[in-house]
Amino acid sequence: MHNEPTKDQYNEYVEQVTPASSRLMNCVRAFFVGGAICTIGEGIKQTVMHWLHLGEKDALLAVTVTLVLLSVLLTGFNLYSKITKFGGAGGLVPITGFANSVASPAIEYQKEGQVFGIGVKIFTIAGPVILYGILSSFLLGIIYMILVRLGVM
Repeated sequence: MHNEPTKDQYNEYVEQVTPASSRLMNCVRAFFVGGAICTIGEGIKQTVMHWLHLGEKDALLAVTVTLVLLSVLLTGFNLYSKITKFGGAGGLVPITGFANSVASPAIEYQKEGQVFGIGVKIFTIAGPVILYGILSSFLLGIIYMILVRLGVM
């Protein structure tokens, strides 16, 4: 007969095998990785505004497209995971992290085919973000509309 560990034994085991991490260092790394991504974006913006003579609105569109493309390429070469492993949320929060969350499952499940691989799995990570982002904006829009009609806002 197999003895199941108690909750205390399990928690003790988890503490033993979980690597120690410094929250301060995690925050510093996230700050620098996120800041580096934003700095690259600003560099792209200034470059296309200067060399391609684009207005700010069009330059921001070029930044978005370029950062998404770079993120997908880095994901394809298995480099973006190393960036996020080092920088944590600093690599996951910007638009590059969203592009990575769509590209990763597409690459991982491509061998299962277009429909049952990529088509089914592509939004496994990004899907909840999209769903709850739309739902929360819808609910906040209704609340805002009610407050405006009541004259509160």
